[in-house]
Amino acid sequence: MTQSIPKKVTFDEFIAWYPEKSEHRYELHNGVIVEMPKPTGEHSELGGFLSYKLNVAIENQGLNCFVPKECVVKPFRDESGYEPDIIVLDRQAVANESRWSKESIITMGSSVRLIVEIVSTNWRDDYFTKAGDYEEMGIVEYWIVDYLGLGGRRFIGNPKQPTFSVYQLVDGEYQVSQFQGNNPIQSLGFPNFNLTAEQVFRFGL
Repeated sequence: MTQSIPKKVTFDEFIAWYPEKSEHRYELHNGVIVEMPKPTGEHSELGGFLSYKLNVAIENQGLNCFVPKECVVKPFRDESGYEPDIIVLDRQAVANESRWSKESIITMGSSVRLIVEIVSTNWRDDYFTKAGDYEEMGIVEYWIVDYLGLGGRRFIGNPKQPTFSVYQLVDGEYQVSQFQGNNPIQSLGFPNFNLTAEQVFRFGL
């Protein structure tokens, strides 16, 4: 479970507080600093696999993008800040980010080609809070990789099963397509991703 540090802070106070070289990851949720759960081995393996496949797709498509090791995304609200599991940034747009070069902070949705969150026990953050904030920022594509089928039934159906959700921005609102089993994942931003949901959930094995 996540652990909270009980004090309301602003985004800038959160960044100033964030300990350097910390072995833990933190996010700011509605003014509260939250220690994120330590990822399991499967979570880490899946994140590495997806990062690799996205880098291959970026190269094959000739996109001027990159996957940073880490960064913080600041929504329009001043009381939140997130560290996505994976983020794909537009190299040209990032040049206009005033806080990127010194702080690895992204404040404009136009800088982001894709955000990926791999679901763990705090699934409500991914499906509720972050989806709303990323939509408001105008982030064009957001993947929720629920490899254990932990999300609420309203999101992944009943009975629950592993689900790969692709949220794409259409007229300012997210529309979601969901993929399970041997369904090929379809992405407007990364049409060369070329994997089924099952291949992702099995880490390509």
